[in-house]
Amino acid sequence: MSTILSASAPTAFEIKSANLPLVALLLKSADLARLSTEFAQRFGDIPDFFDHDPLVIDLFPLQAADPGAAIDFAALVGLLQAHRLSPLAVRGGNAEQMAQAASVGLIAAPDATVHRPIPAAPLEVAPAAPEPVAPPTPTAGAMVIDKPLRSGQQVYARGRDLVVMAMVNPGAEVIADGHIHVYAPLRGKAIAGARGNADARIFALAMSPELISIAGIYRTSEKPLPPEVQGKAAQVRLTPGPDGDKLVVDAISV
Repeated sequence: MSTILSASAPTAFEIKSANLPLVALLLKSADLARLSTEFAQRFGDIPDFFDHDPLVIDLFPLQAADPGAAIDFAALVGLLQAHRLSPLAVRGGNAEQMAQAASVGLIAAPDATVHRPIPAAPLEVAPAAPEPVAPPTPTAGAMVIDKPLRSGQQVYARGRDLVVMAMVNPGAEVIADGHIHVYAPLRGKAIAGARGNADARIFALAMSPELISIAGIYRTSEKPLPPEVQGKAAQVRLTPGPDGDKLVVDAISV
């Protein structure tokens, strides 16, 4: 005789597997003073750049540089939280480092998937395109700014493209998680793909920026753009290469 066993599922909750998108901090130095300085330089002017994003601390780069480094995890967690990041886990450390991380509440995440870092690279100039390059269609409604941006002003289009219909003056900063379109001279800073979108692009009718950056790869005005594109209609994009992705600027016809 067969026996059918009945089971009652809990009605107040269920437990299921879930995928959590993580930001990865690829730690290359255990010098907390240096880390604090570099965080302040990169994000000090953008206090809401992060939105309490869950983060995994990846120690693999540190193992290559200084495998026995002592890490003050309590101070590191405090530094990250001060910049609106939420450290949850750690990976890639030695036994002592992993134990120290666990003592401050970080879990071991050896199987966490972390994309390789994108190194800084020199800018290359591509031949002028015969026709304007059509920007990819944004996935969300773009933020549109129709007034000039003065020195000290900053605009951040979180999760979407940014369209600026007037000049971005020196000292102004435009940031977008998607593409940036400036239908006027771009003379300030433009940061596209701010959260790592390597497909993002920067378009301007007159490309004369103080800084351009896509997905963390940047170039400043200390190295002026070539005359073929300086002050002219152009786009900036990333292209893969044997040594990592690099910025490329294309002249476009208008």
